[in-house]
Amino acid sequence: MTGGEGDGVAMAMRIVVGAARLLGAQSLTPIASAHIDGCLYHGDSGALFAERLTALGARVRVPTTLNVGALDLLHHGRARLSPEAASMARRMAAAYVAMGCRQTWTCSPYQAGHRPKLGADVAWGESNAVAFCNSVLGARTNRYGDFLDICCAIVGRAPRSGLHLPENRRATVLVETAGLPSFFEEEIAYPILGAWLGAAVGDEIAAFNGLPSPSEDNLKALGAAAASTGAVGLFHVIGTTPEASTQAEAFGGLAPRRTIRLAPEDLRATRRGLSTIRIEPGQAIDAVAVGSPHLSLDELLDLDRRLGDRRCRAPLYACTGRHVLADPRASGVEPRLTARGVVVVADTCIVVTPILPAATGVLVTNSGKFAHYTTANTGFEVVFASLRDCVESAVEGRLTMADAQ
Repeated sequence: MTGGEGDGVAMAMRIVVGAARLLGAQSLTPIASAHIDGCLYHGDSGALFAERLTALGARVRVPTTLNVGALDLLHHGRARLSPEAASMARRMAAAYVAMGCRQTWTCSPYQAGHRPKLGADVAWGESNAVAFCNSVLGARTNRYGDFLDICCAIVGRAPRSGLHLPENRRATVLVETAGLPSFFEEEIAYPILGAWLGAAVGDEIAAFNGLPSPSEDNLKALGAAAASTGAVGLFHVIGTTPEASTQAEAFGGLAPRRTIRLAPEDLRATRRGLSTIRIEPGQAIDAVAVGSPHLSLDELLDLDRRLGDRRCRAPLYACTGRHVLADPRASGVEPRLTARGVVVVADTCIVVTPILPAATGVLVTNSGKFAHYTTANTGFEVVFASLRDCVESAVEGRLTMADAQ
């Protein structure tokens, strides 16, 4: 940069350089893309910050996607914000779009076509997206906080520190899972495993040995839960993820600092901890929610298949990205779900903006991330359950628990 790019770029650069100093970075690294978490309206200051950058002529110089906002822009009235808050949320959204950001409005940008290459440096916000980007795609990003993320996108640089440095990406903790084959046959296994991981390792980097070929949606659920219960920004799955073809590669040729042999009782305890309330099967519930991170196309189609022709007695909130609803393979799915009592939510989710029908109640979910944040953010108590039990509970309007606790 020559210094002649304008006041908006200058403002962003001052912020990025200041953050680099705080992080102890010796230099900045060019980035290939950004994902912005700071576009979620929490108060007027965030909107005014974005508008200030826009007024100063700032524009992103790398491909940049937007995380969830406070409004469902596809379904009017879905989020029950005050008129003043809704107005400010729209102003905030408009400012980010004016800076050249793509209107993805999803916490799963990696399933909306934003997939940086292996080894690429990027600046991503949103904890699950960071974990997926580092772990599954093998791109390199730290967990960029609100407003630093957009500044990195504007200057096309990020502090060269943390997980941008190859030596900081090596695993230090080996997690042996080979003794748990029956656990991984359960559809609920990966959010439980992720919730355990975050609590067990915090911000350390773990490598799993013995996971039986997890799918992309499995890894999404694992990373989201781990980034919620801990500060996990990177994990490896030996034989699956791109920086861990072997144990030696995952650990950079070094021995693990410690080894954890995961036992069934560890996972049973984690599963119990994901529920904030104990109610008996057959007791009434108030809502069901799935889709944190946002449902993929496969997950949305699976929900449609499981529900079949039945109607929900309790509202079932299905959070997904607009890219999924626009996919030709999803044609007709949303009207079918809506007719059967499913509330399809796009662009946002139930824990970041007021969507649930009351201030308190009991919510059933299969999401480790929803389980972690729902009570604090909404006042609802949580029962953690499999997707099968989520669907059946919504249909019955009462808790159904066929899967073992």
